[in-house]
Amino acid sequence: LLTRYVNFVKLPHTVFALPFALLGVVVASHAHPVTWRTLGLVVVAFTAARFVAMGFNRIADRGLDAKNPRTRGRELPAGRLTLGQAWGAVGVAAALFLWAAWALNPICFRLSPIALAVITLYSYSKRFTWWSHVWLGFGDAIAGPAGYLAVSGLWSEPWWLLWMMAAAVTFWIGGFDIFYALQDEAFDRVQGLHSAVVRFGQTRGILVGKVLHGLTVVALV
Repeated sequence: LLTRYVNFVKLPHTVFALPFALLGVVVASHAHPVTWRTLGLVVVAFTAARFVAMGFNRIADRGLDAKNPRTRGRELPAGRLTLGQAWGAVGVAAALFLWAAWALNPICFRLSPIALAVITLYSYSKRFTWWSHVWLGFGDAIAGPAGYLAVSGLWSEPWWLLWMMAAAVTFWIGGFDIFYALQDEAFDRVQGLHSAVVRFGQTRGILVGKVLHGLTVVALV
């Protein structure tokens, strides 16, 4: 059962996404001390939030996943997990995330419901807008500012620092998500789903992805 939950949210991929949060920790460390407790809570919060995001997405898309040959082998459409088991795991992960945010500092706890809303509501965005790629990117991008706030408890000085950090990750992930959507173009068109590839076609969709990656460089500079 544990293996099914791990595969359900592709938990090993958390290792590749965790640097988004740790980047914020590193930036904050220039002016604020970082304790092992804080670092541990950041890892717990990020891992729990990513579990919620992936798990909720799998629940929301279970009907679509069952129709798509590329995704019908996932845990819910394949019947390896029940819907109740999926909701239970997502609920536990959400509670763990809220607890970690509370344990960090007041600003993290106050912003935690907003973070949960951003990362879960993304799952429905592709049903009405091709900007879903950017929404997904922003859902990952808030991890950087969150890591900073976890250490500092205060917004950054200068104020634009965290916004530029978030913008870089937003455009980077958004561009790659457009490339990822190339493989589902035919399916998305049939199901009435939105993506830059569906909206602009493959050639111009790829161009949009490249533009987003260019904006990543601008934000980093």
